Amino acid sequence: MNEMLDRENMKLKIVMLALGLVLAGRMQADEGMWMLGNLDKPTCRTLKEMGLELKPKELYHPRKASLKDAVVSFGGFCSGVVVSEDGLVLTNHHCGFSSIQQHSTVEHDYLKDGFVAHSREEELPNPELYVRFLLRQENVTKRVLSAVRPDMDESARTTAVDSVMMAIGSEVSRKDSTLTGVVDAYYGGNEFWLSVYRDYTDVRLVFAPPSSVGKFGWDTDNWEWPRHTGDFAVFRIYAGKDNRPADYSPDNVPYHPRHVAPISLEGYREGDFCMTLGYPGSTERYLSSFGIEEMINSTNQAQIDMRGVKQAIWKREMDRNDSIRIKYASKYDESSNYWKNSIGVNQAIRKLHVLDKKRQLEDELARWIRETPAEREKLLHLFTNLELNYKARSEAKRALAYFIEAFLNGPEFVQLSLSILNFDFEGEERNVVAGLKAIVDQYANLDLDIDKEVFTAMLDTYRTKVSADYLPEMYQTVDTLYGGDTRKYVDHLYATSELTTPRGLKRFLEQDSTYQFYEDPGIDLSIGLLTKAFELNFQMQEANMAIERDERLLNAAVRRMYASRRFYPDANSTLRLSFGTVCGYQPFDGAYYRHYTTTQGILEKVKEHAGDVDFEVQPELLDLLSSGDFGRYADSSGEMKVCFLSNNDITGGNSGSAMFNARGELLGLAFDGNWEAMSSDILFEPKMQRCIGVDVRYILFMIEKYGKATHLIEELQIG
Repeated sequence: MNEMLDRENMKLKIVMLALGLVLAGRMQADEGMWMLGNLDKPTCRTLKEMGLELKPKELYHPRKASLKDAVVSFGGFCSGVVVSEDGLVLTNHHCGFSSIQQHSTVEHDYLKDGFVAHSREEELPNPELYVRFLLRQENVTKRVLSAVRPDMDESARTTAVDSVMMAIGSEVSRKDSTLTGVVDAYYGGNEFWLSVYRDYTDVRLVFAPPSSVGKFGWDTDNWEWPRHTGDFAVFRIYAGKDNRPADYSPDNVPYHPRHVAPISLEGYREGDFCMTLGYPGSTERYLSSFGIEEMINSTNQAQIDMRGVKQAIWKREMDRNDSIRIKYASKYDESSNYWKNSIGVNQAIRKLHVLDKKRQLEDELARWIRETPAEREKLLHLFTNLELNYKARSEAKRALAYFIEAFLNGPEFVQLSLSILNFDFEGEERNVVAGLKAIVDQYANLDLDIDKEVFTAMLDTYRTKVSADYLPEMYQTVDTLYGGDTRKYVDHLYATSELTTPRGLKRFLEQDSTYQFYEDPGIDLSIGLLTKAFELNFQMQEANMAIERDERLLNAAVRRMYASRRFYPDANSTLRLSFGTVCGYQPFDGAYYRHYTTTQGILEKVKEHAGDVDFEVQPELLDLLSSGDFGRYADSSGEMKVCFLSNNDITGGNSGSAMFNARGELLGLAFDGNWEAMSSDILFEPKMQRCIGVDVRYILFMIEKYGKATHLIEELQIG
């Protein structure tokens, strides 16, 4: 027996040592989305050791110009980088896709043909767009948590914390109306930081390559390497004559930034230092294994199942009709991106044994809790509680995920009805005007016949995915009044609602006394759907609160257990730095992907995929690439590099992020991750995870040689 115990103790020590090495390995330079306002000395030392030539204050300074001042949040969903004294911004083509689509017609198809503004007067305004600059960050944890009392339950704690967060943020705009203060939670709600921003709302389209460049490979190549996509677009920020934010006006002038990102034509070699600055959306690196399992089976699977049905209908009609293609291009692109991401995440979680790795960590944490008196007293039942509460909400959570995808993200008629029902007509005039324009734009990009087919398919598919308890009231109507024929129900709904065209909105706005708004079938349906969504959420309320509390406690416990280690917070759409090296990877045994692609690959793919619309390229562009005349944008061997890889840690929202060399010079724009590491939002895989970027030299070549926009090249600081 003693021998068995000794062996067990030795085994435990070995496991602990191995786990420590694994965790230490995860904290190497290629992992982590680090806050610029909280870069500690060890991280700064690591940056220097890896080759960074800039000082920390040149990366981030709350009062003086620094590299952060050249990086923007683009529209709140992407990133971008300022590259000229006159406010030129580089971002991804897919980030500007919606704006390009909105300006496109069959006669002027900027999606297909691209767009070039040959003068400032030709640059196209985009009322829905804004860019956001970070000015400073401040730790406000003590102030936020001062409102928390030990006797509070999770609901009361949340209310108190949210109240203080809102108050701190509001103080910023009261002092300066051009500033926005946002307090975000970090480390699962254990820390809180204030970020102070300045937004510019006059952002105009300057240059877009044709989709055969900006979307080369489309769905086929999305999330894949090797990649040959010129995923870039150019916008310009405008401001008032005082260089401060101003609503769109023909009198506005180009914005003059505090810092302009210089551009390098030297390129990179494998092993070179590379860092990425941008606004990553969200990660769940500290989420429990129970939460990951739920994500696989509910949110991700619902997106896979429901969006696949919807997109098949959209794609069929887009391929048949150019007008439909233009109307639906942006929303198809957005939907498809998340759909394929969910497929990849679920596959990667299984292939890379992510759940096993998480459970191993949790087993060791549970053992540490049991063996540490202070922790045992507080957290003995932590994992039991997590397991029971995730199980308690599992069916309702899964049903809600399918409900959201089927109805709230499904038929556009429903989305329109909800937009009108929830519209704040009493808000600020500028917000009301912008909101109404957004609704009208929805109508402009809607085909009712397609939408009816989507609605019918969503109704039929949802019924097969959930139990009868989770069917909204309209299913009873379908069964009793229409004999179970969902298409008859949908046809009647669209025929009798005033909201299928802007007419109903107009009658509501004009307070037409003959129009009973709340009796409109579209509004009545929307109210019923909201009621069902509320019901599903209410069923989970108790479990939700318990899970939120226990995930926060788990996050804090991991940091206490490994107190000597550095932990970066999960991404939350705030500015982050990730760093590492330019490098290839081995996707499977016997294969190695080098760290870059060239234009030769474009020519090869066009030939290999002849007849595939994803790889169609204009003849004049093929001639340009075939000529081999790349001028100063070629590398030392005469090749034109298109895309490259680094092990920088990125996620959604990083699209358009600046990729810098050791001197803070722009190498390219991040635009994608790789298929083999799609589980990276949950667990970083250093051997597999790669950031795909488009080479800035390819961007400039396209602007100058294909777009003939030398006036834009002349604005840039090229070294």
